Amino acid sequence: MPIYLDYNATAPIRPEAVTRMQEILAFPANPSSAHRFGREAKKHLEQARKIIADAVSAWPNEVIFTASGTEANVTALRGIPGRRILVSAVEHSSVIRHPSSLIPVTPSGLIDLAALDAMLADGAPALVSVMLANNETGVIQPIHEAGAICKKHHALLHCDAVQALGKIPVDFGALGVDMMTIGGHKCGGPVGAAALIVRRDLPITPLLAGGGQESRRRAGTENLPAIAGFAAAVENIDFDHMRRLRGWLDGMEKAMSPEGIIFGAQAPRLPNTSCVAMPGVSGEVQLMDFDLKGFAVSAGSACSSGRIEASHVLAAMGVDKSLASCAIRISGGWRTAKQDIDAFTETWRQTRSRLAKTRQAMNE
Repeated sequence: MPIYLDYNATAPIRPEAVTRMQEILAFPANPSSAHRFGREAKKHLEQARKIIADAVSAWPNEVIFTASGTEANVTALRGIPGRRILVSAVEHSSVIRHPSSLIPVTPSGLIDLAALDAMLADGAPALVSVMLANNETGVIQPIHEAGAICKKHHALLHCDAVQALGKIPVDFGALGVDMMTIGGHKCGGPVGAAALIVRRDLPITPLLAGGGQESRRRAGTENLPAIAGFAAAVENIDFDHMRRLRGWLDGMEKAMSPEGIIFGAQAPRLPNTSCVAMPGVSGEVQLMDFDLKGFAVSAGSACSSGRIEASHVLAAMGVDKSLASCAIRISGGWRTAKQDIDAFTETWRQTRSRLAKTRQAMNE
């Protein structure tokens, strides 16, 4: 049985989400319809909105449902016109590819708060976007501190929390942000449901215009089955399992030492993520080797064509390009067991030993 360790790409859907989606799929579900089926659909939509709002300590009317985290991110960045955009150098491609100024990060992957303060010092209206947790390294950013700096300079702060939801507690109010992106398929929900949380007193221009759905903030019939599955996944988040998973990954990283290099090891990280380099062996070669041995992991950033691109995250951390090309990401989740991590650890060590012997023989 293959072992899946690529939850940061997408998590296996939880059975509770499947059950909830099947219930919704059993009847015509357009929440905008005025008849009894529409009213029933609307009831389920608002129940899901409240579940998700409660999970991140937001008000239900602050939740705008979207089709993806990318759509939510783009809505946040385009929905507040008249402001220059500053984003951290390690953001997701849906954020970093917008015209913007890049906020540098330290070698540990944490945002340079002094640099952010200096970049906002001229007082020009600004919108800042900093992710809560990085999808490649798992590094958790000091969002509360960044928010304090933004407030000092009257800047708005958006936070992409897609990778954090379900792995660490996410509190919209406590983070001190104005907008926050979350998504379903990284925490056991289906692909096709995400949300942008927007502070109640902050007007936002819709990215999609048309009907009056989502209080006229996002046109288009809501994908109710996916939204309901998203809410079911959120209801079944298990932080105790995540804490156990962090312990298993810590043991894995210790076993890989000193041959393996762990990126972001000096910073707070998600409990499910390790980004490790096997020096001298490209991540692409490792990915194929592990795939043949029954392990699904990630190497670099996969673009839509399936090719592996150089990691802009590791480059921003100052990692040498040749070493960065040797990195892979191991990310577990709700279905990961200790024996999965132990099996991968032993396979990694065997692969490292075998390839090292091969290189030695070639050099003799």
